[in-house]
Amino acid sequence: MDVKEEHMALKVLVTGGGGYVGSHCVLELIQAGFRPVVIDNFSNAVRGEGDVPESLRRIENILNISIEFHQLDLLDRPGLERIFQMHKFSAVMHFAGLKAVGESVEQPLRYYRVNLTGTINLLEVMQEHGVHSIVFSSSATVYGEPQHLPIDEAHPVGGCTNPYGKTKYFIEEMIQDQCRSQRDWNAVLLRYFNPIGAHSSGEIGEDPQGIPNNLMPYVSQVAIGRREHLRVFGNDYDTPDGTGVRDYIHVVDLAKGHIAAFRKLQGNCGCKVYNLGTGTGYSVLQMVKAMEKASGREIRYQIAPRRSGDIASCYADPHLAETELGWRAEFGLDRMCEDLWRWQSKNPSGFSHTTGP
Repeated sequence: MDVKEEHMALKVLVTGGGGYVGSHCVLELIQAGFRPVVIDNFSNAVRGEGDVPESLRRIENILNISIEFHQLDLLDRPGLERIFQMHKFSAVMHFAGLKAVGESVEQPLRYYRVNLTGTINLLEVMQEHGVHSIVFSSSATVYGEPQHLPIDEAHPVGGCTNPYGKTKYFIEEMIQDQCRSQRDWNAVLLRYFNPIGAHSSGEIGEDPQGIPNNLMPYVSQVAIGRREHLRVFGNDYDTPDGTGVRDYIHVVDLAKGHIAAFRKLQGNCGCKVYNLGTGTGYSVLQMVKAMEKASGREIRYQIAPRRSGDIASCYADPHLAETELGWRAEFGLDRMCEDLWRWQSKNPSGFSHTTGP
């Protein structure tokens, strides 16, 4: 542990750390020698023993370590202030927020209230307690419809096609304005493309509650037998096989990108923006075939009409993160699908089958 001792005193507040990306980042933070303190309100996390997210309970078992957890909603300003009074944080990793695109179209005010008000509370409490470093979980949705491919960080932002994307864009603007007004603030805004896969142990992974909103959890549930077939929305796009093309990134690669971002903060970087993706686009049908290979099972699908707001292709130019963070995605498509299938086959019903009533 000697190489990590310099970091052992550094506590990091992780908001939404019980969810899919947040939990994988908690694991990577611990392995890098940092001390995460996790808050989550269980909106996207499954409750395990002792009222701790099941994802964190399993990380404790994997690493033989104890993780400090507090059930807290960012809309609870007094509760958030108590957490900051209890600890001296070196930085915040901010994952907490509502994240379903379709739901955001149906419930825009709820998304604005939860995502924006929650973040304002967080930033104000950080300012009050002298915590001026943050890594923000943003999204490639801030780019809207691509004006050029691959998408680099200079691509225009703000032409978002749904309220979820707009909340990410507005939060980026808030953080950038805060950094401009307070010169001692440092922030890294990470624009994710499409996280998939799971930790190699198969113990933690993506466990969407209800019908999955994203492609690969749905595909893996078809493979395991929880869903009858996949609906492929549109096969007449200007792509190699007519189905939509996206940039998929292994969630562990994504989590390691957060560790690189945290190290960037320590150098007083100001406000920086990076894409986290692979730079390679895969079509829906390519993803289906890759999952069939990983699972050894046929994945049935039906072609359905295009969905409004969907675009033909979207993939990243990730070179800036490689140049400035020293980070690049290591895992390819086969590994992403193998790890996803290990998680799904070990946990056919997700986390809930081990967690009591």
